[in-house]
Amino acid sequence: MTVTAEDLDAAVSHTVATLRQATDRDWLASPGIGEWSSWYTVAHAADCLVGYAAQLAAQPRERYVRFLATADDEATPADLLEFLVAGGGMLGAVVRTAPPSARGYHPSGMSDPAGFAAMGCVETLVHGEDVARNLGLVLDPPRATCERVLARMFPVAAEELADTDPWTALLWATDRVQLAGRPAQTGWRWRGRPLDE
Repeated sequence: MTVTAEDLDAAVSHTVATLRQATDRDWLASPGIGEWSSWYTVAHAADCLVGYAAQLAAQPRERYVRFLATADDEATPADLLEFLVAGGGMLGAVVRTAPPSARGYHPSGMSDPAGFAAMGCVETLVHGEDVARNLGLVLDPPRATCERVLARMFPVAAEELADTDPWTALLWATDRVQLAGRPAQTGWRWRGRPLDE
């Protein structure tokens, strides 16, 4: 159930294909998540992918690598999707070349290549869902990827929701949907460190 760079590729390509249907819309005027617009939400996801690549490449132990990857103020929705593809490519390349023993800082625990790939999938898919929902689109990612990501990042939820659609379970674990008989996941947090550590 290891999350791979191929899972990240699938998450990014599916999200980009879905959101590309609305690049003619005003993403600054469309809500994303919380107080963020769709524009800022996608820029944030892309920044996370670049940042995770840096964490895994430099392997700092106590902090984030000190840089920011930001979208140009004039970036169009299509430009933001290009930024997301670039960030996914960078993270995927580092995941593919890093040894399994590589560890980089994250507040949720020192993480390995599979963990950073899974974090990238969560950022891409969940924020992609935030934007898609507000633009009237349906994000319907590969379930095998969702299942692996859920097992790596939210192992308790994966076990308790084994009979639930993995995309729905991932959305519940990140407080995007409600499930009957289960509490809302406000203040949710994923597991950064490997499951065996």
